[in-house]
Amino acid sequence: MEFKPLKSILQSPRFKKTIGRLNPLLFWAAIAGLITGVLGGSFRYLVSAILDSRIRWIDSLDKLPGQGAIVSIIISAIMVYLGFFLMRRIAPDTSGSGIPQIEGMLSGHFPLVWQRVLPVKFSTGLLILGSGMVMGREGPTIQMGGSIGKMVGTWFNANQEQTRVLVAACGGAGLATAFNAPLAGIMFVFEELKPTFEDEVRAYHAITLSCISATIGQQLILGTGPVLKLTQFETPPLASLWIFALLGIAFGFIGYAFNTLLVKSLNFFSSLRGRSYQFTGLFIGGFIGLMSWFYNPTTGGGEEMIIWSFNNVEPSHVLLLLFFIRFGMTILCYGSGAPGGIFAPMLSMATLFCLGIARQTHTWFPTDLPYPEVLTIAGMGALVAATVRAPLTAILLTLEMTANYQLILPILVSCFTASTTAHAMGGRPIYTVLLERSLKK
Repeated sequence: MEFKPLKSILQSPRFKKTIGRLNPLLFWAAIAGLITGVLGGSFRYLVSAILDSRIRWIDSLDKLPGQGAIVSIIISAIMVYLGFFLMRRIAPDTSGSGIPQIEGMLSGHFPLVWQRVLPVKFSTGLLILGSGMVMGREGPTIQMGGSIGKMVGTWFNANQEQTRVLVAACGGAGLATAFNAPLAGIMFVFEELKPTFEDEVRAYHAITLSCISATIGQQLILGTGPVLKLTQFETPPLASLWIFALLGIAFGFIGYAFNTLLVKSLNFFSSLRGRSYQFTGLFIGGFIGLMSWFYNPTTGGGEEMIIWSFNNVEPSHVLLLLFFIRFGMTILCYGSGAPGGIFAPMLSMATLFCLGIARQTHTWFPTDLPYPEVLTIAGMGALVAATVRAPLTAILLTLEMTANYQLILPILVSCFTASTTAHAMGGRPIYTVLLERSLKK
């Protein structure tokens, strides 16, 4: 067969037709995803560095009675106050997790001004999360990701539909970056953001590619491996599945209560006026600083607390008490309107609750539950499924974060029962409620 020179191939009508069919959206999505991964990975690194530096400095001051407490209160109060000031003065739409704002943009209700959202969410996220507030990093990375999608669309003069795809794709890339979980990021877009596109197949390809490139970007900054380096457990016996079903039912009730109280907290803080409103960040930040000095596991996003709870053999009553404290702290912090997410705090709450009951459950049913810590892995996904009402995202997120893929059946059971229990009680997905609340305002 005669070989055609490269020039003739490039100039052939068939090649030009093929090139014409290529979708530039995929190229844009890959670029936007990579930027999201690098920026989100840097954000994760800086938050951890600020938290560690603050804790080490405060610990070094405890040689003098009360000095560590005073410094901790002052530092956290100033950081949270500055975070609130920047958010309220420059970009009020960066309040909370940012997920309802992304959903509102995709449905045509809200604008997305990336020029102010991106820098303000990054800086306030560092201040709020670095202060020890009980909030997750996934909210900031998701909203920053959506803003990056809008930014890249502006660079390439993308049309309205292409911009919507980029925003959705990079929103999922933000979740993938926060937890090193690309599959969960992809599922999050379709299960939580629920956008509709003119060309679903091309949009799916762009979302997938964005999550892949974002994961590569964040791994360049933070390295590979699961976010939570926990024990790789063996598959529990089939006879134990009823325990995971009961666990899911319990988290269905907890998730329903969490959503209800969270909305009440938001309504309370939004009703504040005058100095109470002006100094909200100062008061809450000071309280966070005090709690951080008094007992550090009560504060922080949750990842460090999960590792701590696995590495320290604490009595069950201590773990359950810590669960209730962090439950209340999460409602307080998120309800205040501070920039941050609730995924990571929920994962830590589930860990504490499950570890608190796991030993007793193992004592009662040693053959059905040979490894009591397995309850913790299943419980993480169950609480997310009950509150966010995105069970597939919760399942994939749990598997990718812990690398316990062999526990997929127990996780499926717990997530399904948690979601259906919360639904049967009349609960609604938290981000849907928050979006409707924002639209009414």
